[in-house]
Amino acid sequence: MNCEIITIGDEILIGQITDTNSPWMAQQLNSIGISVIQMTSVMDTETSIVEALRAAFQRVELVLITGGLGPTNDDITKKTLTRFFQDELVLNTSVEMRLRKFFTGLNFPFRESDLQQAFLPSKAHILENKIGTASGMWFVKEGKIAISLPGVPTEMKHLMLEGVLPKLQQDFKLPFISHKTIITYGMRESDMAIRLTDFEAQLPEHIKLAYLPNYGKLRLRLTAKGNDKTQLENQIKNQILLLESYLTDIVIGYEDFLLEAEIGNLLTQNHQTLSTAESFTGGNIAHMITMIPGASRYFVGSIVSYTAHLKESELGVSADLIADKSVVSAEVAEAMALGIQQRFQTDFAIATTGNAGPTTDKTDKSVGEVYIGIASPKGVQSHYFNFGQPREKVIKRASSKALELLYKEQIRCQK
Repeated sequence: MNCEIITIGDEILIGQITDTNSPWMAQQLNSIGISVIQMTSVMDTETSIVEALRAAFQRVELVLITGGLGPTNDDITKKTLTRFFQDELVLNTSVEMRLRKFFTGLNFPFRESDLQQAFLPSKAHILENKIGTASGMWFVKEGKIAISLPGVPTEMKHLMLEGVLPKLQQDFKLPFISHKTIITYGMRESDMAIRLTDFEAQLPEHIKLAYLPNYGKLRLRLTAKGNDKTQLENQIKNQILLLESYLTDIVIGYEDFLLEAEIGNLLTQNHQTLSTAESFTGGNIAHMITMIPGASRYFVGSIVSYTAHLKESELGVSADLIADKSVVSAEVAEAMALGIQQRFQTDFAIATTGNAGPTTDKTDKSVGEVYIGIASPKGVQSHYFNFGQPREKVIKRASSKALELLYKEQIRCQK
């Protein structure tokens, strides 16, 4: 079964909010064997909604719709769908009773506008919303299904988990979809494709390989679809083992592996600590590290030494070294790493210096050129990279690369 997700709301189209509903819904549908082949966002107008729904029914058997189910005049989804499916709105007394109880529990008065939420299509299957006021609606027309859900994420998720997914599994014989993802660091997508030419050539037709790059990290996802769950899982397992044999030097984890979390695990296991001295990354590496719960066990702190003066006064970098080698240099990156390691008395340290752009200040290096220093119990080393432009890309790629270098150094120090 194929599905399309339609989100309704001008706030999405003008960029006021980000649509987080569609990705979550797609994951849930995929987990029960339903493939989402398109996601569409439309305005809060009857014409836009109807046109999107008609077009979707040309492509898929199942359409999930979120948004536009509030009690105000700009929420027109319910009325539009009722007309589209040639139905009429009637007072659902069961829903009315629930709503009255709901508002009483909140100590809010029950108003006429609230009662409008109890008027629902007479022929639709109603999905009870126990945590909000907008009911879900399940329409069927000529073998096609449209399910309308609230746009509020918590309410949508409640109805999906309690009503939509169980009913879809009950009403239809769905295939199994199995995914397995390997995480690699340090190789570009184009180079990876060359390395995996023979691997891709031998893949069975029902197993697909996807490349998912993101700032130095490359995820390789295998997807299989079929009716025999055990067979699919065995096939995916065998293909993952084969894929690993092509990538032994760059594989670091699986699925939603977070490098910063694994770094934290190693530091915790070995009773070690970490600090960072950041220039052009502006504290982004420290932010990534501290996003992991429990980071206080191993992360001591950071200094954002954005100027040469702070590199000298806070990290002990020699003014003569900066004058001789330039602030963007291997020597300064190493001095920064040693400086923060010594000042905070940590086992490991990361330092970054470079030109994120758009200007290069008073250095002889071009935009995108950076140095990353890594200090460890075995010494200090620096690494040069040119991450190009624009500024955001340089910062993010350098931050990811710094964590990758730290992780490799942790592994080296364990040997």
